[in-house]
Amino acid sequence: MIDYPALRAVAAIIQTGSFEKAARVLNVTPSAISQRVKQLEDRLGLVLIVRGTPCTATEKGAWLCRHMEHVGMLEDALFQQLPGLAGSEPQRVTLNIATNADSLGTWFIEALARFTRETGYLVDVAVDDQDHTAEWLQRGRVLAAVTGLSKPVSGCRRTPLGILRYRATASPDFLARYCPDGVTADALANAPALVFNQKDRLQGQWLRENFGADLVHPSHWLPSTHAFVDAALAGIGWGMNPDMLVKEHLAAGRLVELLPDTPVDIALDWQATRLSGQPLETLTRHVVAVARKMLLPSPEGRK
Repeated sequence: MIDYPALRAVAAIIQTGSFEKAARVLNVTPSAISQRVKQLEDRLGLVLIVRGTPCTATEKGAWLCRHMEHVGMLEDALFQQLPGLAGSEPQRVTLNIATNADSLGTWFIEALARFTRETGYLVDVAVDDQDHTAEWLQRGRVLAAVTGLSKPVSGCRRTPLGILRYRATASPDFLARYCPDGVTADALANAPALVFNQKDRLQGQWLRENFGADLVHPSHWLPSTHAFVDAALAGIGWGMNPDMLVKEHLAAGRLVELLPDTPVDIALDWQATRLSGQPLETLTRHVVAVARKMLLPSPEGRK
């Protein structure tokens, strides 16, 4: 039989980051938490938790935590029908999901707000490039994700969300310094670009689409959606910024496009595991509704 008290202990430790905090959440002593985890690890012959500050899950420990998410959602649905089964302090359910940083910085928070108000669930949001969030689903680390993958992940439902449009923007002062004779390949080879991280390919994509080549250029590394805009406004570099964050700056002249009307459009999808029930369906409903209100329509043929 599955030792659910031990699994709850593992999940609580990973969620809170320590044995002591997990003990307070579960209303038991730290020694009881330690004993449950040790007995489970001995039984399985596996290490489930990497002890540290904070404690983190091993790969197998993460799978147990995902299982407890499913159990928590099933129990929540059961307690709604049979409230007498719920304890005096019902467990709070946390859903693990993934999204790209620019969605989180533009439209995704509204979807999470609607979902948490309606359900009372907690969320644990992982951030990765839209071309890589599907890997979190494939590894079982999240139940749903905003992705740039146009085909379904095995065991998941895919729903097109829309287009997140980016524009290559910089301050007028920046362009005057680095591109006094116009925006050319030679000028951009010396103009610092803003790059989110090693997975960020948007600058390279824009350069290839408009200059037909992979240009080597100096880069500032800045892993923050809103800091990208602030850095562009401050004249630190040029970058690919979401249209919805820079359109007012463009209209006011605080930012300008490097080349007029040369956006890069990124099609986004929502992928969610088929194994979960009503809570994930509720989250999907809010994500799709907000995305289709704030993003551009998906291209024809991407359905």
